[in-house]
Amino acid sequence: MNLSLPYDSEEGRAVAAAITSLMGAAANLASAEIASKLPRIEAAGAIENSSTSGAFPGYSLNSDYFLDVMELHFEASKALAVSAKDVAYSFAAYAIAASANQLWLGAIHLGSSFGFRNSQVTVLAPTGTIGFMMDCDTTGVEPSISIVSYKKLVGGGNLKIVNGAVKAGLSQLGYTEAEIERIVAYIEAQGTIEGAPDLLDAHLPVFDGAFTPTNGVRSIRWQGHVDMMAAVQPFLSGAISKTVNLPNNATVEDIADAYIMAWKKGLKAIAIYRDGSKSAQPVSVTKESTNPSHAVESAPTSLTAAPDLNAPPQARRHRLQDDRMAVTHKFAFGGHEGFLTVGLYGNGQPGEVFIRMSKEGSTISGLMDSFAMMVSVALQHGVPLASICDKLSHTRFEPSGWTGNEIMGYAKSPMDYIGRWLKHRFLDGEQMSLFVASPTAVSQAVASAPTEAAAATPGFGDAPTCGVCGSIMQASGSKCFKCTCGANTGCS
Repeated sequence: MNLSLPYDSEEGRAVAAAITSLMGAAANLASAEIASKLPRIEAAGAIENSSTSGAFPGYSLNSDYFLDVMELHFEASKALAVSAKDVAYSFAAYAIAASANQLWLGAIHLGSSFGFRNSQVTVLAPTGTIGFMMDCDTTGVEPSISIVSYKKLVGGGNLKIVNGAVKAGLSQLGYTEAEIERIVAYIEAQGTIEGAPDLLDAHLPVFDGAFTPTNGVRSIRWQGHVDMMAAVQPFLSGAISKTVNLPNNATVEDIADAYIMAWKKGLKAIAIYRDGSKSAQPVSVTKESTNPSHAVESAPTSLTAAPDLNAPPQARRHRLQDDRMAVTHKFAFGGHEGFLTVGLYGNGQPGEVFIRMSKEGSTISGLMDSFAMMVSVALQHGVPLASICDKLSHTRFEPSGWTGNEIMGYAKSPMDYIGRWLKHRFLDGEQMSLFVASPTAVSQAVASAPTEAAAATPGFGDAPTCGVCGSIMQASGSKCFKCTCGANTGCS
């Protein structure tokens, strides 16, 4: 956009590819230079030649293949320079690619004698959060989300982001300062550049984003995302972390086509996201959710209205006795420690939850307290513990990590850990094996426990992911798992 080149264009792809080639060539040349100056790395089970003394372990066993890869990078860069010059995409693309060719040639020449210090040197990462902190208009090889976008903040609220490359792109296209000011004012007021005064329709593609703006109709084709990744992939050691954005009305066939197109173009990785497919997404073109399913009419709230046959039954709350037993469990993962305290009914079943996390600020503390309160109220109204555990288990967000608990294993989030621990402790039989009921306790249980208490069900900790659809599978029998798509783990 700064160069007034559309993201979804041959010119734009040529410049992006040339820059990536230049970075890859410079990195590999530096890797060969380091190998030429450092002593030999001893590799277990590998015999290193003196001519490749500073290369990575095992290089001499793979040197021919490694140099073949360097030659492929070089050939791709030469082809890029020829196509940019012949078709006159951009002098910038040709000039950058020509410079990259010299560096690739130098890397191959030096590497042939001394090897390479690094087995891989480049990938393309998304760097989303860091990019916003550094005031970048885009991240990695992503296009702009939109001319105007909103990023949800962890502490609440939204951050309005107006792409800073608009003025530079308009200037490159030859617009005057006065015209640029009128166009920018229109963007800030309307949330789109479409229909802006003084702007030629032929220049609209320059300012297309990944999502359709609130008051616009244009966006980058999803094929344009894959084409851009294919343009830069030949100059990278590894893969590209980038989201291929599809519109909300994308079909299953569109998703399949995107994966197949990526495979045919030789991409090493691809990620697909359909706009509005999650109830909340970090960046969108509006302050509200982009999910169309949220646009529902509110139901009448009159207390005197006729009873709704589809409404849930009214549940009576069963509070815990004033003097109650409790279990406190300490957990730690992802650099965080926490304490989970569960208050018990007289029969040993949970009736309230308290959560305390270390390193928490006022916002996180308030959220965890509110979450624990809602779980407690749900338990006291007879919501089955199994339902609560199923909803919490396998939710994914930070902090996450290995717990050091051989039963719990890897925690995908605090909620995942809490849900699975409650299931293990209170539904898999451990709690009842520890709880010795007395006649007094039994009478208290009859008087105070919810009438709809959940029956204990077998638990299996972390269920595997389905090999067909990727969803978390469910227990089926003592050692088997099944999926909603119909697949299973080989059980009859």
